[in-house]
Amino acid sequence: MNICMVGTGYVGLVTGACLADFGMNVTCVDKDEAKVAALQRGEIPIYEPGLEEIVAKNERAGRLKFTTDLKSAIESSLAIFIAVGTPPRPDGSPDLTFVRQVAEAVAAHMNGYKVVVTKSTVPTGTGKMIEQIMRDNDGKHDFSIVSNPEFLREGSAIADFLRPDRIVIGASDRRAVEVMQEIYSPLYLIETPFLITDVASAELIKYASNGFLAVKISFINEIARLCELMNADVHDVARGMGLDKRIGGKFLHPGPGFGGSCFPKDTSAAADLARQHGYEFRIIEATMQVNRETKARMVEKIERAAGPLAGRTAAVLGLSFKPETDDIRESPAISVVEGLVKAGAKIRAFDPAAMENARALFPDIHYATDAYDCAAGADFLVLATEWNEFRALDLPRLARAMKSRTIIDLRNVYEPKAMREAGWNYTGVGRG
Repeated sequence: MNICMVGTGYVGLVTGACLADFGMNVTCVDKDEAKVAALQRGEIPIYEPGLEEIVAKNERAGRLKFTTDLKSAIESSLAIFIAVGTPPRPDGSPDLTFVRQVAEAVAAHMNGYKVVVTKSTVPTGTGKMIEQIMRDNDGKHDFSIVSNPEFLREGSAIADFLRPDRIVIGASDRRAVEVMQEIYSPLYLIETPFLITDVASAELIKYASNGFLAVKISFINEIARLCELMNADVHDVARGMGLDKRIGGKFLHPGPGFGGSCFPKDTSAAADLARQHGYEFRIIEATMQVNRETKARMVEKIERAAGPLAGRTAAVLGLSFKPETDDIRESPAISVVEGLVKAGAKIRAFDPAAMENARALFPDIHYATDAYDCAAGADFLVLATEWNEFRALDLPRLARAMKSRTIIDLRNVYEPKAMREAGWNYTGVGRG
């Protein structure tokens, strides 16, 4: 089957490469000529483990190609996936400009039956909008509208796509469902659950899923705050909660708040969607407020542990919002650096993948070559992102590099008792 993937951002590139790996013939289209040229040279614009290899493999096999020619890609494809950005507006609502543009382009270049699949995260009602655009711009050809939300985690997107928890297909006609089932047939063969529903429900599933996970994160961060006030240990509390099968242990990891490209944007969009229908989504509104307060509280925590910040040197390990990605969007680590700079601290920073992206925000801070270079001459160290290489640091070497043995561990990577017995002034999150 020939597939057109419109958009070569994170979702479009991962989805296109993985569908090609399923045996589909995938043409990825982007209007950015420089980006397409780089992809044609094998240069991957994002950091995602395994992506470069899967792209190269399927390009060599002739199943994956990149172009700016949207017209030809639409005409030669049965299924057109919309995987363009839906950035948040100032009021939190998603900007659907690019989605509308793609729908108009598909309508303009229809040459037969097409299945138009929304892969971008969009609010409920977008499928109806796309359908109306198609009908207004093309009255000669049959088409189907499908919602097929993605559930890819940055840092493990390839595994998430190839071994997903479920495939959600929102469609109103059997023909479209059969096309989608053919596209995802390798997953059906390994007994991946398929949920077939209507378009509106499928669109809402993504917001509901991410909203619920964001609630769990903010909830455990509130529990961490209570633990600090009551001299309890949030790790024990979280484990006690997570062993209850009705709750589960995932996303019960306290820290400096959630960030990235999904949770902040999707919670904001869910709240906006509710407001548009005259309803206040109070749990989501509270979740976002807790997350803002959690991020702001981290600099206060650092100052309590390290003393006055002005003129002091801070070593910050981690800049991305999570390990195994170079994404710094809404990263709690970036909020920490911003707060430290505002307080007058000097910053030495290291991240295995995100430093180039961070330079655009902080061109004047020192970017180190590794964790120990980062710690050199620092008055205190902040562990802001839990990359694996930060989980077993050579503590004696770290101590020799720093001016004092002060660590503020915002990801609770280390055990407080062991660190204090080793002579460190150690502060975690919610560890009593």
